[in-house]
Amino acid sequence: MSTKSTVNFIHFCHCKPESVICLRQPAPLHPDLAALYRFRSYIDGRDHLLFRFPLLGRNNGPILAAMKLAPEKIRQACSLLKELGIDLWLMTARETAIASDPMLSMVVGHDATWQSFFFYTGQGDAIALVGNLDVEDYRRCGWFTEVFTYTEGVSADFRKIVERLDPARIALNFSQSDASADGLTYGMYLNIREYLKDTKYADRLVSAEDICSKLRARKLRAESNLVADAAVLAEHAFRSVLPKIRTGMTEIEIGRLIDTGIAGLGSANSFPTLVNAGDKTSPGHGLPTKARLEPGDLLHVDFGAVVEGYCSDIQRVVYFRSSDEQKPPAKLVEAFDLVRDIITETAVLTRPGARGFEIDRAARQRLTEHGYPEYQHALGHQLGRAVHDGGAILGPKWERYGRTPETELEAGNIFTLELEINLPGIGCVGLEEDVLIDTAETVFLCPRQLELTVV
Repeated sequence: MSTKSTVNFIHFCHCKPESVICLRQPAPLHPDLAALYRFRSYIDGRDHLLFRFPLLGRNNGPILAAMKLAPEKIRQACSLLKELGIDLWLMTARETAIASDPMLSMVVGHDATWQSFFFYTGQGDAIALVGNLDVEDYRRCGWFTEVFTYTEGVSADFRKIVERLDPARIALNFSQSDASADGLTYGMYLNIREYLKDTKYADRLVSAEDICSKLRARKLRAESNLVADAAVLAEHAFRSVLPKIRTGMTEIEIGRLIDTGIAGLGSANSFPTLVNAGDKTSPGHGLPTKARLEPGDLLHVDFGAVVEGYCSDIQRVVYFRSSDEQKPPAKLVEAFDLVRDIITETAVLTRPGARGFEIDRAARQRLTEHGYPEYQHALGHQLGRAVHDGGAILGPKWERYGRTPETELEAGNIFTLELEINLPGIGCVGLEEDVLIDTAETVFLCPRQLELTVV
């Protein structure tokens, strides 16, 4: 599957319709996403999709998202326990301002000071056992079926609840492969073992990896919409500041411009913006430097926004011509087209039932067939409450990824698709898009960069 190569030229002194990146999609927007507000571009005067909500006041953080979505995520969790044949999912918390399980915000939604335990069952039970000074928030929220409190010690009440539920398996948040399922501290694990000592339940502890992975990955429609909002916002923020980027600016200055654009739309960065001015710095997770953008450089940026605790993550490239160039180098156009086409092709493969290593393998094969080396990371990771949201990845069967490349993809998953070709003397030809696996098709969540932008 190939997309015809076209190159866009942007003349910032007098922007024209033909100077704006094409916003067409290889797949239609999901009906819910098509309900986004429309904005009229100040660049080309055309209507484009923006987000469903007002621009300002959107960065209310994960606490607001938890308050809104926790009841439905709890119902989803209980249904998932029944599906997986797990009797009890047990989560723990204490001094969450210091150390917090990444699953707490999803199905608890409140902080805890003293040792706290949360019990979820396939029968729909959602039970909180918390310290006496923490209890009011848990009672008022209304999404726990029972709330118990203690003052001096928790062990006796803890055992009573476990004995009443009488689970054959107790799932705890520990995992060797998935960070999102590894929030149980070793100290709290030892406490649980101590509280269950001399009971039949001490030997019934299993990993909650499948529960955590699926609960984060199976996005509710509201969650998908928030990630889409974050993706569209980030893309629009970059387009809004692009006319201000000039040769002579440092990577740090360019990064600040992008950050200002995101903040100006009422959002915040989902991670520190990454900038590469030509090939002076290596792409990856290194922060911007004082390296300056020069004529003949390809600007590569990796950035994202967060909307009500949900994250986006995209990459864009812009070529800044030398004074003696009428068009970009042919090898740059060739590399850009291949990266773009691989993203288009792998989006088609990113379907329910597929496994991540298979999709990643197809991307690597396309690169090597054209004589380029393989990228040194996964093709894609999940997005949600974190930029790297745990669960399945689109990656090779490397030791560092554990079991995650072999997990089957499901409808409701949101992934990045990202890869790059590094050209000496030019820079990193890297693109990244955010996609939703819907039941009927894979949907790109924001306007793609389908053409090489040239200044």
